[in-house]
Amino acid sequence: MFVRFFTELKGAGIPVSLREYLLMMEGLEKDLAEKRVEDFYYLARATLVKDEKNLDKFDRVFGAVFKGLDLMAETLTAEIPESWLRKLAEKTLTDEEKALIESLGGWDKLMETLKQRLEEQKGRHQGGSKWIGTAGTSPFGAYGYNPEGIRIGQDRSRNRRAVKVWDKREFKDLDDTLDLGTRNIKVALKRLRRFARTGAADELDLDGTVRSTAHHGYLDIQMRPERRNAIKLLVFFDVGGSMDDHVRVCEELFSAVRSEFKTMEWFYFHNCLYETVWKNNRRRAAERIQTFDILHKYPHDYKVVIVGDASMSPYEITYPGGSVEHWNEEAGSVWLGRVTQVYPKAVWLNPVPEKHWSYTHSIQMIRQLMGERMFPLTLEGLDRAARELVR
Repeated sequence: MFVRFFTELKGAGIPVSLREYLLMMEGLEKDLAEKRVEDFYYLARATLVKDEKNLDKFDRVFGAVFKGLDLMAETLTAEIPESWLRKLAEKTLTDEEKALIESLGGWDKLMETLKQRLEEQKGRHQGGSKWIGTAGTSPFGAYGYNPEGIRIGQDRSRNRRAVKVWDKREFKDLDDTLDLGTRNIKVALKRLRRFARTGAADELDLDGTVRSTAHHGYLDIQMRPERRNAIKLLVFFDVGGSMDDHVRVCEELFSAVRSEFKTMEWFYFHNCLYETVWKNNRRRAAERIQTFDILHKYPHDYKVVIVGDASMSPYEITYPGGSVEHWNEEAGSVWLGRVTQVYPKAVWLNPVPEKHWSYTHSIQMIRQLMGERMFPLTLEGLDRAARELVR
């Protein structure tokens, strides 16, 4: 298994040497991992990865090679005893059982009920329909099912129906070195080209040199600024949650855009734009960037591209406090309105097939907030989006 792990890492393009592999094995022999998968993960990452840009590739290979081995649970952020929230069982409900589960009656009622349950519940609970616990049908807890619930202590979404997530989740930065499939994307982005010569004169002007030499009768070398794409771009990428299904196509887009546009800035968000965004997913909790600062720093001639599946609870768009990760003072719709007001040329690229948009209420809401400027993340959709941005 370890030899396969080593070869898979090299196959993924991670520069792993035999010496580093032997160092990892030496650490295992000295029991540095203490026979825990989580400790082995950090030992392997520390010995085999030399550049943080390869961390995401390492994680994917590690997950594929050691699939089926459980990692230690993430530290919980909710103020609930951790012992209540350990997963003890998985409960599979039939369609008939799921059909019997009803919502609590909206956002306000849901939050009010959660507060009441936290005050009333005195012990751990599993498998029921009311208390905060695991493997049940209560709208509060983990590893159960409820069509409109709050997930507490679960490592990731199973049914993707939770209204608020009380977990600390790690998102991955997009790999901008990915080349597979980017050529066609670059072709589709060719409409977003407006060449101009700006900056220092550091390129030989052959035609100008010939003319000037002929005119003066001696060699007169002429220089000119390099011809660059004058389009300036701001790109916002939705990461985590349901966007995990679309990482590949987003990486291809990210790689193509970075190589095509010299003046380009990118930021990450989750589900909907709020008061802060971030540049590094591993340090997103500590290194937040104020959205207001972005609106004031980059002038209105920038063109904005927002990439996301727009699949979320409607509360996240319309309600203060609707964010799944924090208490937002203003609704997501307010921030989307500010972005489109500052940047008239803005589009939303959606990796969900366009024929499925009508089945998700939040997609329809985002599409309306964007002034119907939502396009599918396909080559044809990119061409339409580019036409809109340069129109």
